[in-house]
Formats: sequence, structure tokens, C-alpha cells
Amino acid sequence: MLGVTGEHYFTAQPSVGGRRRDVEFSAGGREYTLAAAAGVFSADRLDPGTAVLLRKAPLPAAGAAGPYLDLGCGYGPIACVLAMSAPHATVYAVDVNERARALAAENAARLGAGNLRTAAPEEVPDDVRFAEIWSNPPIRVGKAELHAMLDRWLPRLAPGGVAWLVVARHLGGDSLQRWLEERGHRVGRHASQKGYRILKVGGA
Repeated sequence: MLGVTGEHYFTAQPSVGGRRRDVEFSAGGREYTLAAAAGVFSADRLDPGTAVLLRKAPLPAAGAAGPYLDLGCGYGPIACVLAMSAPHATVYAVDVNERARALAAENAARLGAGNLRTAAPEEVPDDVRFAEIWSNPPIRVGKAELHAMLDRWLPRLAPGGVAWLVVARHLGGDSLQRWLEERGHRVGRHASQKGYRILKVGGA
């Protein structure tokens, strides 16, 4: 997790200088080069947890209708992959960090992904229900804030909708699964790799 002097990547307006770099990775049979910058999550490389999530969770089909949510999108690697995989679906890239949202929008434009919409959490229309929620959730915000975030967004899954979450085992992946189950969610461990758990929440 990226730390910044006196603040973190989940700060709404990072004060640290926005030194830019490109992050290259492959997902779903495509090569991506996305702009990242200091003050956003994992700006130096594709986060290993995100890489496992994109490799192990099933990406949407090209004709999928969505809509999809990338919760805590950072500079947009998950949202961009979803938008390119399902070009007819609306993909919401949501983050509290203004710099992250700006980068996600820039990366969507770079890819020609006109179906990707960046938004602060309060800007997502209340009536939108998501076919899928994807997230590498910000574990380091603390349990109370993490739980509040999931309590806010998981109920916005459409009937039969699925959330795909990646959590490092040593950062509480198993305890998060137990908490989700205690909250009444159907949870399965979809995959494990390199110390990360891929949790499937919901579904038919």
C-alpha cells in the first residue's frame, strides 16, 4: 500500500507532488499502459492484489450489459479492464481521491473507453444497481471505515449480482470473509494466490 508523508492514498486531495509514471500490465488478453502518479494507490506498478483479482475473477463478456462498479478505483486499472472487456456496459470508477479520479478519466480517454464514468462516492446516482462490484478495498483505512464502505455499497448489487473482492490473507482476508457472512452475505473463497484471497460475495 502506498504511503505518503502525513497522508495516504485515500486522502481526498493529496498534497504530495503528483510525479507521473506509466504502469504497464496485461489482462484479459490485452496490454495496458496507464498513467499513474504519486498520491494514488500503487502508483509504481500494478498492485499484486489487483493483478491476482484480474487474473482469477471472471472478466465480463464482451456483450455484458452491466453496470459495473470499481470501488476504490485508484488510477483505474480494474475499471479500465472492465470497460474494455464489456464495451456496451457502463463502468463506474469510484474513489474519494480527486487525483485518482482524474487519472482514471485520463486513462479511459487514452483507451477510448467512453463507457467509463469516474465519480466521487456521493456522485453515483442512488437508483443505480450493479451487476458486479469489483474492489481491492483499502484495508488500511481500518475496520470501521472498511466495514462502513462495504455496508454502503454491497446492498447496491442487483438481484443475483456479484462482488469480487481481493484481500491479502495477512491483512485479514479470512476475518473479512467471516464478517461478511455474519452480515448475511453469501461468501465463497473463489481463489487464492500469492497470499491473496479472492472473495465472491452474492450471486445466484
